[in-house]
Amino acid sequence: MSVIDVWVGSWRPHRPRGPIAALYSSPGPRYALPGATGQNNHDPRKLKGPAFSFGTRHRQFSSDCSPGPGYLVPSNITRQGRDGTPAYSVYSRPKDPQLFQTPGPGRYSPEKAGKTAYYSAPAYSLSARSKGFRNDQTPGPAAYMLPSVLGPHTVNKTSAPNFSLTGRSKIGSFHEDLQKTPGPGTYRVVDPAVYRHKPPHYSMTGRNSMPGDTTLKPGPGAHHPEQVTFTRNKAPSFSFGIRHSEFIAPLIVNVSE
Repeated sequence: MSVIDVWVGSWRPHRPRGPIAALYSSPGPRYALPGATGQNNHDPRKLKGPAFSFGTRHRQFSSDCSPGPGYLVPSNITRQGRDGTPAYSVYSRPKDPQLFQTPGPGRYSPEKAGKTAYYSAPAYSLSARSKGFRNDQTPGPAAYMLPSVLGPHTVNKTSAPNFSLTGRSKIGSFHEDLQKTPGPGTYRVVDPAVYRHKPPHYSMTGRNSMPGDTTLKPGPGAHHPEQVTFTRNKAPSFSFGIRHSEFIAPLIVNVSE
């Protein structure tokens, strides 16, 4: 199968002629333009009017929260700072600084320069042995011990199974008190069904009734077809009415008399 058979139609992949917006990632609507109202984060391209603040609430509401008239503002202090006029003060004469005492030619000793200025032969010192080597106890050949290859505590060897032959302890056992000796009823006989074929088991449970409808059904005497009025004509029926009130006016039949 050739490469030409993969593409359907006349379109073939090619380099785009111009920039495509989908090829470039932009922040999108995540970044909003700065606001033109308020003091914080105001748009620098917009005109910003004067902003006034209400100030902060003082901790003390008493009258001593301000310095009061006890502090005199100097006359050379304005609302913009000092007025800039020259001011002079009357102080004592400052002390003359001590001049540096330059050393003369006799203060130098070039013959004592030593190895810093002249070549010197190698020199060796015969000092005493340090105390650290005197107290250093170097271990001998007998100080090293290889691990044993017998027993369960071998390091790099395979250990065989180990068995211990210890004596039976009489402390806490039935040898100390013969009443602790287990009797014949202590041992439980293993059920033969564990290691032989297990026979069928039967249980004597109660009789289970078959599922069914246990509700009471009406019999033939519970139906009254003669009282049915939905499927046949009903005879007229009369009632004695209700007892009228004693305060109702009597019925007048002969009005002319």
